[in-house]
Amino acid sequence: MTKESKARLSRRALLAAGASIPLVSILSRRARAADFTLKFATGQDPSHPVNKRAREAIDRIKEATGGRVEINLFPANQLGSDTDLLGQIRNGAVDYLNIAASVLATLVPTAGIVNTGFAFDSYDAVWKAMDGDLGKFVKGEIEKVGILQIGKSWDNGFRQLTSSTREIKTPDDLKGFKMRVPAAPILTSLFQALGAGPTPINFNEVYSALQTKVVEGQENPLAIIATAKLYEVQKYCSLTSHVWDAYLILGNRRSFSRLPADAQEIVTRELNKAADDERKDIAALSKSLREDLASKGLNFVEVDKAAFRGTLGKTSFYKDWRKTFGDKGWALLEQAVGTLT
Repeated sequence: MTKESKARLSRRALLAAGASIPLVSILSRRARAADFTLKFATGQDPSHPVNKRAREAIDRIKEATGGRVEINLFPANQLGSDTDLLGQIRNGAVDYLNIAASVLATLVPTAGIVNTGFAFDSYDAVWKAMDGDLGKFVKGEIEKVGILQIGKSWDNGFRQLTSSTREIKTPDDLKGFKMRVPAAPILTSLFQALGAGPTPINFNEVYSALQTKVVEGQENPLAIIATAKLYEVQKYCSLTSHVWDAYLILGNRRSFSRLPADAQEIVTRELNKAADDERKDIAALSKSLREDLASKGLNFVEVDKAAFRGTLGKTSFYKDWRKTFGDKGWALLEQAVGTLT
């Protein structure tokens, strides 16, 4: 047999061998295109634990669904302000949204019950409520407006008060204090009751409002003060812990219902794991960030929280919000935190 004949025989053998390889084996080597490509929006800086844990959950979801579900993360209000995103989650322009309960209250008023001033004094009380009957109640209220809460509550943390002009030690120090609050009626009401001058401003405009002295101060958890670098334009931080705030993962109902049942379970399971991890992150940061922010020039001020709550109790704040939230919701809140007067 000539060399040329041997070469032709060898090529035919290789082709025959190739024909015996199942097509599925060849295709499995290629990256599978996702059946569902979804958008997940947040308002937080990419360095915030919300985005770190969301990214991990997204990666686990893709792996667990065999690539069928691919979620793209858009942090730092890339797709719009918080109020814009609330509209987008309803119309399906985004599929998932991380939003503070305080902001969601503009759409679902009862969600703001978790922001009742000086209600929670510890994380034990917070998670007793949010992983229990109060959390179920809020979730049901959210569903009434046609969107879903996916999984359990995440932690936005206890909110602290910052200022560029004065130390806030007592309720009297808030008289006439110009400050930013989110577009959250209960926070506006809280600081009006305490004598301050609150102004609702979307989060993506907070830094510039502080920098240009449109407002003197603002209030946010320490993790936000750090990741948004608000310490660069603020001098004092009063440890009021005046409100605890939740982060809630919202889902567009139509988008979520299109997922197969097993994918829905995977998404919920992995977001719940991320919630547990993020809660631990925020609890740890609440301790470590004080030292870190102090090293950056932020002066911490200890306050008597009981004095603030006492002043609030002399106003109609609790009575008014009980009427707003209704007896059922208020009873569930007091079930976790005790009587609020």
